[in-house]
Order: sequence, then C-alpha cells, then structure tokens
Amino acid sequence: MRYLIITFLIACIGELQAQKQPVAYVDPMIGSHDSRWIMFPGPTRPFGMVKLSPDNQELAWKAGYEHEINNIAGFSHIHSWTMAGLLTMPTNGELKIKPGSEKNPDLGYRSRFNHQDEIAEAGYYSVFLDDYKIKAEMTTTKRASFQRYTFPRNDSSRVLIDLQIPSEYGSELFYTEIKKVSNTEIEGMSYQQSLRKANYNEYIVHFVMRFDKPFTSFNGWVKEEIVRNVDRVSSGFGHKDVGASVTFPTQEGEKIMVQAGISLVSIEQARLNLETEMNPFNWNFDAVVEDAKKEWNDLLSTIEVEDSREELKIKFYTNLYRAYAGRTTWSDVNGKYIDMYEKEQQLVDPSIPLYGSDGFWISIWNLNQLWSLATPQIANNWVSTMLEIYDKGGWLPKGPTGIEYSGIMVASHQNSLIANAYHKGIRNYDVGKAYEAMVKIQSEQGKFHDGGGYVGNRHLQAYMDYGYVPDEVGPVSSTLAYAYDDWTVGQMAKALGKEKDFKHFTKRAFNYKNVFDKNVGYIRRKYENGNWVDNFQIYGDVAWLGPGYVEGNAWQYTFFVPHDVSGLIDLIGKDEFNDRLQKGFETSAPHNFNSEHLGDNSLTGMGVLPINHGNQPNMQAAYLFNHSGKPWLTQYWVNEIMDKYYGTDPIGGWKGDEDQGQMGAWYVMSAMGLFEMDGGAAIDPIYEIGSPQMKKVTVNLDPEYYSGGKFVIEAKNASDENIYIQSARLNNKPLNKTWFYHKELVNGGSLVLKMGPKPNKKWGVGVKAAPPSMSTILTSEEKEVILKYDRQKEELDAWNRAIKAYYYHRKEHFESLPDTADEIIFLGNSITDGAEWSELFGNSNVKNRGIGGDDTDGILERLKEVTSSEPEKIFLMIGTNDLAYGKSVEYITSNYDRIIEQIKKESTNTQIYLQSVLPVDDEIHPTRPNSSIRKLNDYLQQLASKEGLSFIDLSPHFESENTKLNKAYSIDGLHLNGAGYILWKDIIQPYIK
Repeated sequence: MRYLIITFLIACIGELQAQKQPVAYVDPMIGSHDSRWIMFPGPTRPFGMVKLSPDNQELAWKAGYEHEINNIAGFSHIHSWTMAGLLTMPTNGELKIKPGSEKNPDLGYRSRFNHQDEIAEAGYYSVFLDDYKIKAEMTTTKRASFQRYTFPRNDSSRVLIDLQIPSEYGSELFYTEIKKVSNTEIEGMSYQQSLRKANYNEYIVHFVMRFDKPFTSFNGWVKEEIVRNVDRVSSGFGHKDVGASVTFPTQEGEKIMVQAGISLVSIEQARLNLETEMNPFNWNFDAVVEDAKKEWNDLLSTIEVEDSREELKIKFYTNLYRAYAGRTTWSDVNGKYIDMYEKEQQLVDPSIPLYGSDGFWISIWNLNQLWSLATPQIANNWVSTMLEIYDKGGWLPKGPTGIEYSGIMVASHQNSLIANAYHKGIRNYDVGKAYEAMVKIQSEQGKFHDGGGYVGNRHLQAYMDYGYVPDEVGPVSSTLAYAYDDWTVGQMAKALGKEKDFKHFTKRAFNYKNVFDKNVGYIRRKYENGNWVDNFQIYGDVAWLGPGYVEGNAWQYTFFVPHDVSGLIDLIGKDEFNDRLQKGFETSAPHNFNSEHLGDNSLTGMGVLPINHGNQPNMQAAYLFNHSGKPWLTQYWVNEIMDKYYGTDPIGGWKGDEDQGQMGAWYVMSAMGLFEMDGGAAIDPIYEIGSPQMKKVTVNLDPEYYSGGKFVIEAKNASDENIYIQSARLNNKPLNKTWFYHKELVNGGSLVLKMGPKPNKKWGVGVKAAPPSMSTILTSEEKEVILKYDRQKEELDAWNRAIKAYYYHRKEHFESLPDTADEIIFLGNSITDGAEWSELFGNSNVKNRGIGGDDTDGILERLKEVTSSEPEKIFLMIGTNDLAYGKSVEYITSNYDRIIEQIKKESTNTQIYLQSVLPVDDEIHPTRPNSSIRKLNDYLQQLASKEGLSFIDLSPHFESENTKLNKAYSIDGLHLNGAGYILWKDIIQPYIK
C-alpha cells in the first residue's frame, strides 16, 4: 500500500511538472548582483517601453538594483540604455524629499526590505517595505505601469513622484513640471539629457498618472523647498531636483492602485498610451498580471524544452526572457515617435513598432541568430526600425537609444542583422533601401550627425585607403570588424545580382590578412607606413577608440574572422590553431571565462585572459574547433561555459555584462545545440552543431515566415556527463558533418543526436565536415578574379568610354558649325553645358565649342580647331574632371601653361579670360576636393597676373559659409541649377561686351 501511495505521488508530481509553463521558469532575480541598469528584476513586456523596477543604488556605473543592498529608494519606469525616468515610492509618516543613501537609508525616503518578502516573476514584482509596512506590487503593459500598494492605517499615507533619478549614466534636467489634473490624476514632463558620454541623447519623459482613490492633498518640492496644497510644481529652466506627493488617509490593509502611461512625444500621447492599454482591464490588477504572463508565455513557448533537470529549464527560460526584456519600444500606440532631430514623426504602420537599444556590436553571435529563428517578426521589426531611422536621418543607427544616433562601439553589425533577415526570407520591408543603406555605411566615412551622436564608421576612410586601420588612426581590431561587415554587404550584393558590388566588398573582406603578422602568428598593430608596431604583446593593449584592440587583446581578435575561419586556419596553421585555442580555454576555465575583475578596471580586465565570455569579442571561441577538425572540443568547452559562466542565482547568474540579452541569447542557442559563426549573414545560412544541454527542444516555427511547422532537436541520453555527440541524424538521414542549412531547419523535421560520456573523434571530422566559410565557398578561380578586381578602374574606364563617345558626337556638331568673325568661345565650361548660348547672353557671337569637356588633356588634343578661327575672346574653366580622374594639381597647372602658350602662339589677338574653378560639395564628390580646387585657383590667379590675362574669381559668389558649393545654386553639389546659371551669366556678361 505504501509503495502504491509513493508511486501515485511521484506520478502526480511528474504531471504537475509537465503542466508547468515556460513563464514559470523565469527568475528575473538571476544575476541581479553587480548587474547594470539595463538588467533589472522588475516587470516589463517584450521590448517594453515601461520597465518598472526597484532601484537601490546611487548614481554610479551599474546603478539600478543591487541584490546585496537591503534597502530600496523607489520604483522607476525606464531602465533603458542611457535612459531613466519617473520614480514612484509609497511612504507614510514624516515627508522626506531625498532618497537617502545606500548605507544610511534613514537620511531619506528609502525603506529597508528583506529578500524573503520579495517576489520577482515575468510580469510581476512585489516587495514589503519594512520601514513603512507597505506591500508594493507592480506589473506593466508595454507603455504603462500598474502598481498596487497595501498600506497600514495612517492619516498620511502617500505616493512620492521623483523626477531626479540616480541612474547608470545620469541625466541633466533642463525643465520639469508636475500638474494636478484632478484629485485622482496628475500629469507631467521631464526634459532630460543623458550624461557620461551619452549627451547626444536628449529626450522628454511625458507621463500621466491616475489613482483609483481620490487623494486629499497635492504637494511638491523644488530642490530644498517644499510647497503644499498647490496645483503645479515646476523647476522652470534649471537643473533642479523636482518631485511631488499625493496623500491619502488609509485603513489597515487598504489597497491603493496607481497607473501611469509614458511617452517621449507628449502628455496627450502618454494619456493615449495609458488609456488604450489599461482601460480594457478596468483597474483589475491581477488581470494585467495574467495578461503579462500570457504574453511572455506565448513568446517563450516558441521554444519548448523537455528535461528532468529543473535547474536547466530555469536557466534556459530566464536567458530567453533576457533576450527580449532588455530592448525598448519607443513608438506610441498610434505609431507616433520623436526622431533624432526631436521632431514628431508618424509610422505608416503603427503595428510595426520602432525599437531602441544599446549597440549591435557583435550581436552576430547571439541576438541576431535567436531573433531570426524564434521570432522572425521581431527580426523584421528591427530591420523596419533601421530603415525608418535611415529615412529620417540618412544613416543606419548603431544603437538607437531613444531614437538617437549613439555611435556606440565600432563597426556596423546592423549590416549583419539585415543580411541575416534577408537571407532567411524575412523581407517585409524595402529591400532596395536596405541594401542602399548597407552600402552607404561601408562606403562613406563616418561623421558627427546634425541630430546628435555619431553615424557610420569612425575609421573607414583610412581602412579604405590602406586596406587596414593604421595605429595612428584607431584600433587595429576595427580592420577585422570592417572586413566582416564588408563580407555581409558582399553577400547581399550577390543575392541581389549586383556582381560588381559583390566583387568589390568581398575583396575588402580579405583585408583581415593585412594585419596578420606571420612572424608572431597574431593580428598585430600596424603603422601607416606598413611597419609593425614594436613591443608586440598577446595580452593587454585594450582600447576604446585609440590604438590597440577594442575591449580585447591580440589573442582574442586573432580569432575574429567570422566569415573566413578556414582562411584564418591557413594563416595560423591547423595544429597551432588548435593548440592555442585549447591552452586558452585551459587558462581561462579557473576564472569561469570572465576576466573583467582581473584588471585595474573592467576595461583593462578585458585584455587579461584569452577567453572572456563576459564580453562580446570572442563569444564564438568554443565553436572554432568545429572548423579545425576537433568538434569534440567544441562540445566540451561549450558545456563548460554554459555550466561555469551561467548560473541560477542572484550572485552568479552572469559574471560579466549581460548587455540587454546578448549573453542570454548565446546561452539559448547553445543549449539547443545551435550556433552561427558568421551571424547567419551568408546567402545560404547554416547552423553549426555544438552540444545541446536539453534532452529535447521543439522550435515552433512562425508560419508567417517558415512553413515547416516544427523542428525538433533530440539529444538522446543527454546528461551532465553525456555531453559528446556519438552520432547524428538530420531528418532521418545520417549526418556526419558539424553543420546543416537553415532551410533544412525551417522546412521542419528533426535533428537527433546520440550523446555519450566520451568523445567520438570520428564524427564530424571528414573533408567536408567543417562548416563552410568564404575561402572554401569561393573557387580558386573566383578568388583570383575577386582579389584582382579594381572597381574604381573599371568604372573610370567605363566613364572614359562614355566621355569619348559623347565628345565624338560633340565633335561632329562642332565641325558642322562654320567659323564666324569676332567669335567668343567658352572652353571646358561644363557648368552651362547644353545651354542655348546666343539666347543666354543675347549675342550670336558667343559659342560653346564643347571640345574636351572639363578636361585639360582633351582640350589640348583639339585646341587647333578653336584657334584656327582666331576668336576675339576665349574663356577657360577647366579642372574638376581632371581631379576626378586622379590628376594632380601640378599636372593640371602644367596643362594650363601649355594651353595659354598655344593660344597666344596660334591666335595672337585673342583675349584670354581665366575663370576660377567653382567649389564643390566634396562630401558628395570626394574625388574633387576643395583643397585641391583652392590650390588650382591660386595658381590661375598668379598665372593671369604673370601673363597679363583677365582673372574672374567666381568663388565668393558661389561658396557657402563652409566653403562648399552653395546649395541654392546647385542641383547635386557639383553642377549648377537654373539660379546658378543666371548668377554665372550675370558675372560673365560684363566681360562679353
């Protein structure tokens, strides 16, 4: 009988566990020690605008919530990268307007608490505030918060609203205001600018807050001054601490509920967000909690895992949660948002939200691949966000925090995000525009943007000039990042049939070889003159924007060639490649693959160890063995990282910077047994196989994008010891390689892996077993053609052919015109090309002979055709096309000397007029730099004086304040528009008479 009861109980427990939903495994408290502002234990929705969470740290790096501090200052609504705002705190008793300190909460309105009285779940948070005997509960919709406070009996129970919030970056408040609308509603706004090198980020937090019970008084403070029973509190224009409080008499156990909507657009929009998202729930707090949990559960259920180890499920779903909790929606319910110029904009389709976040630096190894697999609609939304910002600001953003151009980190891995989506069939956006934007960011030197922040790549011009980033200019590691991004553009070009672009950008993707020093066997810093920087060291030389390796070292970045691991192995040598990797892992394992704590500060710490999984530059390291013939070492080290770096408690959840889901996404992909070395940006994307921790994983494919229904990954016999792949079958067929195609996954089916405790060193090691990369996909013939390809020469040749054909036609026209007496000839004057000359000047003698174009060599070839008529006057303006063809100023001026000499010799009575060459917009036409044009004009003025000729200086009339061609007179920064023609004619007219 006892045996039957025990059996029955075990069965019931098993059934209960089987019924446990994914959302129940999420623990937002994991990793809440030494975590950043953007990783918080409070509730939010996927990509929620409102991230309502307790704060207990003072202003500092990694401010926000710290698990080791046993007091709370309040609950703020925004926990996005570089952004904060709107803190609330329930209190009673004496009114305090300062938060107090971590060490002495009695100095302000902080309250002590006990973790035993704290609950954090997906969509819900609660805590008991010991000093006030108040239970605070909270949940959210996407753009609004809902709090429920249970008060003790007190005549002065209140809710504080504080607009000056100590956050990770801090902020300057320029204007604040809080107004009483009624005795159940207040509204306000806070005009803020982020600090700590994020001052490009200006934004206004607008809010509307309502209460389910009328308050009896509305009070406030500005700096130290408390004002009572007022209708409005404002700082005016000044950086001041501003807050307000509403007061209620409460009975023991009385609940007061508070809802707040926020918006970056306006107070009206904040009210719209609040009413649209909260009114359907009719003040039912529990219903909002359940709705939040359902939304999270629906998302998390896209990947179902089966395993008896509950700890693994907690780890899996919490990491999956983090991949969607950190980033932010910044468009309102009706699609309105504020752009980088602080202007209100309207999305065409409000259902496709505008996202904001930290940068996409090396998200190729985590978020990019997870989003496109599990939630392709979100990947599509990201591309739509990128293109919306490109439309308004002209550049793709690196990290659109608050829809501003942050310029954070190096390179432009948003290119990989777009390529990943496109090649996986995620294409509900303007593909042509996406490609145009990608090409621009890899072709034009980055710069500070008019709307704030930095756009493009900081060291791109040097990279294009030298084939690498020289040490005098910036970090050598940027060479590797730019080369990878070039490859992603090349892959898009190939897919779109743009063969020239494919060859051009793929050739540049080989630039990583330009900074590999075979003598030391590592990527190495290099000067402009081609010499290596002395005193090479494998570790250290950590950089941000200056010389060295961005947040890493030579060991780590030598392996940073995601698109061409096979080519890298050829450079290093397979044996050295494997030995170096293995020793690197063995060295880093005792530190749990995290080195930031080993340096004088976290930046220098990033360069101490070989493997620093706590930062992005070598998160791929364990998978490199798949490429070098030792996949069992990939299986071993992937498991070691998952076990040692990722935890399930507040202290050891993530040992480095979780960075808005990047660490979480890596774990989810790896726990499933999948990885994309090249970020999924190849034309035909693949997945590498690692070592799945879960016994069974079912990916429920989105039918809007993928037709296969489900893809199941089964790891038979998987356990803590059985981590090695013994054999594999893909869709019931033997698989003897370490990879398979994305299309094989999304068409549905299964990957079945037999796992064991010892490596099978015969599996995944054949000739074609290693994953493909650039050097193995291209044939030797294709590679030779690509490496010899010179797009500039090809385009110049095509241009010259077109010019010759054009001027051959003009020659025929010229020869049909009879010579006449008193001719006035314009040569090289392309600014009025095609104009009716006699009508323009009202003089039938004026002719544009149209020979040679704006090119001194062309004019010299045919000058006799002009001088033969012995014209009365000749006007010259030549030079910009010479510059575009690559001719030096010295070469052009020597041709001018020859032209003047020939005219004087062959037509002695002709009057010669030298016009200054017009400026250009050399950001648009960089082959015609104004610095060269100014040198040319200086020479022409001297030549005119020397030879007794007339010099007509046009520059003062056509230059803008920044010495470029005035936009009022130009159609494209080079050629004149109608107004420009008229201005030029008016200047020249006196010389015609």
